[in-house]
Amino acid sequence: MTDQDLASLTRLVLGAGFALSVALGVLAQHTRFCTMGAVADVVHLGDWGRARMWALAIGVAVLGFNGLVAMGWLRAADSLYAGTRLNGLSAVVGGAMFGAGMVLASGCASKNLLRAGTGNLKAVVVLGVVAFSGLATLKGITAVARQRWLDSVAVELPAGQDLPTLLGLLGGWPVPATAGVLALVVGGGLIAATLATREGRTTDVLLGGVGVGLCVVLAWWISGSLGFVAEHPQTLESVHVATLSRRMEALSFVAGIASASDYLQYFSDSTRLAHLGMVSAAGVLTGALLHALATRSFRWEGFRATDDLGRHLIGGALMGVGGVTALGCSFGQGLSGVSTLSLGSMIALAAMVAGAVATLRWQAWRMERA
Repeated sequence: MTDQDLASLTRLVLGAGFALSVALGVLAQHTRFCTMGAVADVVHLGDWGRARMWALAIGVAVLGFNGLVAMGWLRAADSLYAGTRLNGLSAVVGGAMFGAGMVLASGCASKNLLRAGTGNLKAVVVLGVVAFSGLATLKGITAVARQRWLDSVAVELPAGQDLPTLLGLLGGWPVPATAGVLALVVGGGLIAATLATREGRTTDVLLGGVGVGLCVVLAWWISGSLGFVAEHPQTLESVHVATLSRRMEALSFVAGIASASDYLQYFSDSTRLAHLGMVSAAGVLTGALLHALATRSFRWEGFRATDDLGRHLIGGALMGVGGVTALGCSFGQGLSGVSTLSLGSMIALAAMVAGAVATLRWQAWRMERA
């Protein structure tokens, strides 16, 4: 492969990632797909509709990703989430921060991209804070704290932290076959459990759950198969093009939003390169805008009180710091990471849900006292 071929492939991967994210933006806006909304519906209303949509999306993503592993098209070891180093403390602390932040900011990073596309200026402010705090946690002052106090507390596993690799190691089974079995057991089990209820068979749940799950699987294929180069023309090493980590990545938004801010501010610096995270964020926002214009639901909306502004500023900061610390947002870890059956992703997702539930109950307690 020549340098010109590599540049063409990079443009193709970025274009495919953007197109997929536009479709995701339209779909998520139409079906009201939202992690924070799903948790809030359960806590406040006892309504499991969007939670079932979320579970269905995870089931489809697990089935699709591990099916591709079973067929030999992808390897979890090439992903960002399945390394041998398990940063459990970072996953717990970062996940809890992100969960609390998405409640205070009226939605996670992806939801605020959707809201910004419909004219919500509160979401624009949140995204600005997520970009600032996320970039600081990637390479700034909070990055030093993250690396010194959280990332340093880790466990080195004998193999990758994804369940197919760990179970294959313990049982002496081939990883692809183990991934295929777990795809049916875990992914198929989540899908069956969702479809077993009448609420899980509604149009929005089916469309949102299956559609979002397939978007995650397609993102893995774009990065892991289409974007894989066995021998880089300059380094002669294998690489996944157009990713921030140079490893296989799927849909995740906090680091993408932060990197986009850095890219736009230093655009003339040739060392700043676009990657899938950036175009994914831009695509979701674009998809939401197109949906809002097509349905005539675009409306300008802003803050009406200073305490509302304060909550959103704190929420955005918690999401930026927490999303980078946990190695992903509710989409990055909660869907993309969990689809690999990574232990770290499962820990991060559990911490996000716990942080969100605790913050929702704290808000309810404050309202009762007032």
